Amino acid sequence: MAKSSKANTKKSAAKSKAAKSLKQQPFNILMVGQGGRLQFEALLLVASLRQTNPDFKGRVIVAEPQMNHRWDSDPRMANSDVIAMLEVLGAEVIPFENQVFGCGYPYGNKIEALQVMPEGEPFLFLDTDTLITGDLSKVPFDFDRPTASMKRENTWPQQELYGPGYNQIWGSLYDKFGLDFESSLDTSYPDEYWRRYLYFNAGFFYFRCPKEFGDRFLEYARLIRDEPPEELVCQEMKPWLDQVALPLTIHSFGGGRVPEVSDMLDNEVTCHYRVLSLLYARENDEAVRILEEVVAPNKIKKVLKQYEPIRRIVLQRKGHKVREMFDRNNLPRREQAIRNQIKRAKLWLR
Repeated sequence: MAKSSKANTKKSAAKSKAAKSLKQQPFNILMVGQGGRLQFEALLLVASLRQTNPDFKGRVIVAEPQMNHRWDSDPRMANSDVIAMLEVLGAEVIPFENQVFGCGYPYGNKIEALQVMPEGEPFLFLDTDTLITGDLSKVPFDFDRPTASMKRENTWPQQELYGPGYNQIWGSLYDKFGLDFESSLDTSYPDEYWRRYLYFNAGFFYFRCPKEFGDRFLEYARLIRDEPPEELVCQEMKPWLDQVALPLTIHSFGGGRVPEVSDMLDNEVTCHYRVLSLLYARENDEAVRILEEVVAPNKIKKVLKQYEPIRRIVLQRKGHKVREMFDRNNLPRREQAIRNQIKRAKLWLR
């Protein structure tokens, strides 16, 4: 065998070994459990994990915000049936205290909840309105190279007449935190086009250490809220603050766009459905099948049917009426158009 062939074989073997080790690296899962719909969504998420990944070995942690001066009403999970079933399914409900955010910005829970995770152990954060639909062990996570969901629209920043453009707005944020702006850009897209700039949906993200990531994510979000660059003066930060701070945090740790992970999580292994009516409107048949299998066991159904959207949309099969309204091969380009059509049919429940 020629030396070049031997070298190529060794390289291929090394790559294969590295990929295999990445796939097998253990990690924990984090979500936020809170009173209202989030507690039922958390149970549905955990139940789907156990259905599709029965051999998952990591810890499954449901972080529960506690009542303190940051809240004007108790944010804890009030449903004892939900808590009991989460524990039956092997999830751990762990309390945490909001020190920076609270009712003024509840999306900040996903930032402050990172404090409950074991330091130095890789984690995957998932929004509760997520269904696990595939094998997590097939996702080629590299926990040293973080990324987040690319299933997003151009929601931020909003362009103002005569105001600063994307370059000025995003550039001011990278400058604020001493980050290299140019290396974050996707230059396959033209200047001032939103996809050129690093922007994620915060429905999932991951890293090698929750403390490292959480400390920086919290610092960036707090400083953007309290001391924003002047280029942000006309920008609305609610509910976008976490999605503004997230790409900066990811970039600061050497992460960015990782399509081999985000494409798989966004399209094959998880389903970030947002609202159950939207799941029936636009997701594939496999996602619907898994959802309906997950809620079928009596012990789980008895708890989940207390939540009206699951009772009506899934158990009473109203979701199939929604499904008949749309062609999944020719959906409206904007989510708002889908929402409006569902609302006109009085099948929008949340």
